[in-house]
Amino acid sequence: MIRIVTAGRMARLEQEAEQARDRARDVQAHADAAWGNHVRELYAVTDRAERAEATTSEVGVLLAGAVAELSAAQQELLLKDIEIRRLREVLESGVLVGRTLTVLMHYGEPHTVYATREDALADTATHGVPTGTRWVPADERPASASKWCIAAFIYDADCKGFRRAFMPVPEPVGGAA
Repeated sequence: MIRIVTAGRMARLEQEAEQARDRARDVQAHADAAWGNHVRELYAVTDRAERAEATTSEVGVLLAGAVAELSAAQQELLLKDIEIRRLREVLESGVLVGRTLTVLMHYGEPHTVYATREDALADTATHGVPTGTRWVPADERPASASKWCIAAFIYDADCKGFRRAFMPVPEPVGGAA
């Protein structure tokens, strides 16, 4: 088959080819813009993921520390609860007259209460007092003058509570006898 191509037909084919090239350039520009947006979004998502991973790691470390602190606090609370129960049993056991408690004091502030002096002396090593340290009884000196001291308390039936076993002699006020 033979086809005769006229100048008009050639002009239309050239025009259609030019329109196809223009359309191809537009499609290519849109594809390039979409690719650029995709790459930028990918970088942003990757950055957010890396930051989230770092934050997760930091939170994991903080959480592990908090869990360790919580465990230590629970252990301490359990020990104190056991000691409170033991002291309540002693208190509720009946006759308290003449019973003593020993209090370990740190710069005059009560730190720990013990049922016996021996228990107090045995436990003071955990508070940094060397084993075998010679303890002197608390006397007229204020308790805040000593880093650590042991004070005995005796049950007083009149006040239904404990009072210090050694009471300093009150000084006369203003020369009154």
